[in-house]
Amino acid sequence: MIEDLHRGVALVLYQTTLLLGILAMPIALAARRLGLTLPVRPLIESAERTYERADGGAEGR
Repeated sequence: MIEDLHRGVALVLYQTTLLLGILAMPIALAARRLGLTLPVRPLIESAERTYERADGGAEGR
Protein backbone atom coordinates (compact mmCIF):
# COMPACT_ATOMS: atom_id res chain seq x y z
CA MET A 1 0.00 0.00 0.00
CA ILE A 2 2.74 2.45 0.97
CA GLU A 3 4.78 1.38 -2.07
CA ASP A 4 1.80 2.10 -4.33
CA LEU A 5 1.36 5.52 -2.76
CA HIS A 6 5.08 6.27 -3.12
CA ARG A 7 5.03 5.19 -6.78
CA GLY A 8 1.93 7.30 -7.46
CA VAL A 9 3.41 10.40 -5.85
CA ALA A 10 6.67 9.89 -7.77
CA LEU A 11 4.70 9.62 -11.04
CA VAL A 12 2.76 12.82 -10.31
CA LEU A 13 5.96 14.69 -9.45
CA TYR A 14 7.66 13.39 -12.60
CA GLN A 15 4.74 14.41 -14.82
CA THR A 16 4.54 17.82 -13.12
CA THR A 17 8.26 18.35 -13.69
CA LEU A 18 7.85 17.52 -17.38
CA LEU A 19 4.94 19.94 -17.65
CA LEU A 20 6.95 22.72 -15.99
CA GLY A 21 9.85 21.99 -18.34
CA ILE A 22 7.57 22.30 -21.36
CA LEU A 23 5.98 25.50 -20.06
CA ALA A 24 9.42 26.98 -19.32
CA MET A 25 10.63 26.37 -22.88
CA PRO A 26 9.88 29.91 -24.17
CA ILE A 27 11.62 31.40 -21.12
CA ALA A 28 14.58 29.06 -21.59
CA LEU A 29 14.89 29.99 -25.26
CA ALA A 30 14.81 33.71 -24.44
CA ALA A 31 17.34 33.24 -21.66
CA ARG A 32 19.61 31.30 -24.00
CA ARG A 33 19.65 34.24 -26.41
CA LEU A 34 20.93 36.31 -23.50
CA GLY A 35 23.62 33.74 -22.72
CA LEU A 36 21.86 32.26 -19.68
CA THR A 37 20.76 28.68 -19.12
CA LEU A 38 18.00 27.30 -16.93
CA PRO A 39 18.70 24.05 -15.02
CA VAL A 40 15.59 22.28 -16.33
CA ARG A 41 17.30 19.15 -17.66
CA PRO A 42 18.90 18.13 -14.32
CA LEU A 43 15.54 18.65 -12.62
CA ILE A 44 13.76 16.37 -15.09
CA GLU A 45 16.53 13.75 -14.93
CA SER A 46 16.37 13.73 -11.13
CA ALA A 47 12.59 13.29 -11.18
CA GLU A 48 12.93 10.50 -13.75
CA ARG A 49 15.48 8.63 -11.61
CA THR A 50 13.21 8.96 -8.58
CA TYR A 51 10.23 7.60 -10.51
CA GLU A 52 12.25 4.72 -11.95
CA ARG A 53 13.56 3.83 -8.48
CA ALA A 54 10.01 3.88 -7.10
CA ASP A 55 8.72 1.81 -10.00
CA GLY A 56 11.54 -0.73 -9.61
CA GLY A 57 9.81 -2.32 -6.63
CA ALA A 58 6.75 -3.11 -8.74
CA GLU A 59 8.66 -5.50 -11.03
CA GLY A 60 8.75 -8.24 -8.40
CA ARG A 61 4.96 -8.52 -8.17
